[in-house]
Amino acid sequence: MTVITISASYGAGGSRIGPAVAERLGATFLDRAIPTEVSERLAVPLDDALRRDESLGSALERLLVRLAPVAQVYGGGGLERDELLDDRAYQQVTERVICDRVRRGSAVVLGRAGAFALRDHPGALHVRLDGPRDRRLAQAMRIEGIDRETAERRLEQTDRAREAYVRHFYRCDPRDPSHYHLVIESTTIPLDACVDMMVAAALARVPAAVPA
Repeated sequence: MTVITISASYGAGGSRIGPAVAERLGATFLDRAIPTEVSERLAVPLDDALRRDESLGSALERLLVRLAPVAQVYGGGGLERDELLDDRAYQQVTERVICDRVRRGSAVVLGRAGAFALRDHPGALHVRLDGPRDRRLAQAMRIEGIDRETAERRLEQTDRAREAYVRHFYRCDPRDPSHYHLVIESTTIPLDACVDMMVAAALARVPAAVPA
């Protein structure tokens, strides 16, 4: 069974690389299906689950940048207790959905703090996709067919929201390379080559020893 988590900064090509890797490995690609299953488990409207989803920039950013320790960086006040509980419940169910899906068979998980949700999985390959800001902007413009102003807005919102999510719920910096087995500069290396590298690494991955 093959399990890969992908942490991708905005414009790094995760939305193209992830599905291609899953197809090559015959694995399930987990991205947009995650908030759908979370909404079903919590018995809440899908829109509510999407509002709290790690992959959506502005809404999550507005919520999380006010939470400690991120509040120390970005400033802002506190949240109502119900809001804190709701978002903690969403994060916990998201993690359970990821773990349950991985137990069913091979999977490629894009985002959703997968490297941290599956940090104790002995055979998972954790990958980080990144690159210089200007190159990520250019790649996002090509992939999404958007102008630079739109790409800049999405980059700022999305990167900050994803970082806030991991920092708040896992107390880690998602940019720290020590959390990953493989870090790829995917704005210089062609996306197809990135896919090849990840597939090769996944097939060669030696499962970590399970503590007795």
